[in-house]
Amino acid sequence: MRPLYLLLLLLCLLFSYLPPGAGFFTGIGQRSDQYICARKGGTCNFSPCPLFTRIDGTCYRGKAKCCMR
Repeated sequence: MRPLYLLLLLLCLLFSYLPPGAGFFTGIGQRSDQYICARKGGTCNFSPCPLFTRIDGTCYRGKAKCCMR
């Protein structure tokens, strides 16, 4: 039983030192834009989209393009 308390204490200390916005539950209900792009069947490219594809959004917080066929 004592190891469980030590593990819980360690986890509490670890999460108390995380900066705001870096927690696991801050983005509940929000998916990253690269996840949404991949889910729709697209690819994230920093360079221009390949031939016969179109831009369908952004990836990596607007730094890349989501290219779809």
